Amino acid sequence: MKRLDGKVALITGGGTGIGAACARIFAQEGATVVITGRRKDVLEAVVREIEKAKGRALAVAGSVTDEAHAQAVVAQAARSYGKLDILVNNAGALAFGKLLHETDEAAWNEMLAINLTGTYRMIKAAVPEMIKAGGGSIVNVSSIASLVGIPMLAAYSASKGGMDALTRCVAMDYAPQKIRCNSVCPGLVDTPMASGLINNKDALAQLLTAYPLGRPGTSEEVAKLILYLASDESAWMTGSVIPIDGGMTAH
Repeated sequence: MKRLDGKVALITGGGTGIGAACARIFAQEGATVVITGRRKDVLEAVVREIEKAKGRALAVAGSVTDEAHAQAVVAQAARSYGKLDILVNNAGALAFGKLLHETDEAAWNEMLAINLTGTYRMIKAAVPEMIKAGGGSIVNVSSIASLVGIPMLAAYSASKGGMDALTRCVAMDYAPQKIRCNSVCPGLVDTPMASGLINNKDALAQLLTAYPLGRPGTSEEVAKLILYLASDESAWMTGSVIPIDGGMTAH
């Protein structure tokens, strides 16, 4: 048996980076995958790739900042495939380069709306379906910025810190319903979101001095950790906040 045989998974931000890597590996492991994000063409390209490999996937375009979309995409997953077992809250936005007093309210509110309130909306929509299914696994994609202080990242860090606190509360609230909730906290990962830094050789070299393993991570490496948390192999894990960062937070 594959590790996610018979499971139905919903992944936000599923068109690129870590979300797309999760969609591919989940499908390879037997899950039916529903991916959502703002760019329909990008989502559909991932679906075609999965279907070419004989997997099952569905793309539903929309934003986690829209309450109606959160409710609708969960309802569509359950209606199309009969249930919902797994939710990966991967949709996110990054803003860096400003001190707190230089960060206007619009930028602050955007970070909270996407990274934190978007996660709340998706969990709120998904939990009733998971209760119907007899349990489930929620994995929130946070950041090492929630664990250590990183300059010029106040709004982003606050949103991810809130996500980790939310993870623990959801884990406590829904353990009786057999719904688990965990966070993963990636360090620097080679994704489109980080491309500006990855492609700046001097800045990248300086940053990697803080990483004992000396390189950025890959989306696939993070997706494998998320796969473990989504699967029944991690059945005794809930409320955990796990760094995956090449050792960056170990010192």
